[in-house]
Amino acid sequence: MEKLNELSKQVDDELLVTEEDDAQKSKYMTFKSGNEFFGLKIQYVNEIIQIPSITEVPRTEEYIKGLINLRGKIIPVIDVRLRFKQETFEYNDRTCIIVVIVNDVTVGLIVEQIAEVIEIKEENILPPPKLGRTDKADHRFVYGIARVGNSVKLLLDPDKLLNDEDFSAIEQTNNMISMKE
Repeated sequence: MEKLNELSKQVDDELLVTEEDDAQKSKYMTFKSGNEFFGLKIQYVNEIIQIPSITEVPRTEEYIKGLINLRGKIIPVIDVRLRFKQETFEYNDRTCIIVVIVNDVTVGLIVEQIAEVIEIKEENILPPPKLGRTDKADHRFVYGIARVGNSVKLLLDPDKLLNDEDFSAIEQTNNMISMKE
């Protein structure tokens, strides 16, 4: 809980940096999913929140857990582990939602635990390897692999976490909610 608040403040501080600042372009929010560590460019991250009550939406993909009300705004949330076809896990006090903006749509990403905000220089980022059938591989969400000390972080392309059908379903849900208001 305390670590989540500390990391949330660190993200807020990073987001206060102007868009033109080159330092922000190399900052990544890292988190754990399964046995791997992933990174998202800090510019996509809007905030980090604890998991509130989630309203399930029938007949959606398994990884779309539902909708949450974030200060009056209804946003969809997806479970990153399920999106990556990893085993489900029991949410706990370290589980949180990274709120990101993807293609002008606000989406919550449920992650096991936040790791840290780190700087990754461009020269330490390699393209992902082409292994087997790329259309079915989990690395289709990954645009790069970063070397950080003795570890590796898989850098996510948030635009690929949701497919076009998911965006359509989210937009339809948001339109229905807007009409009722």
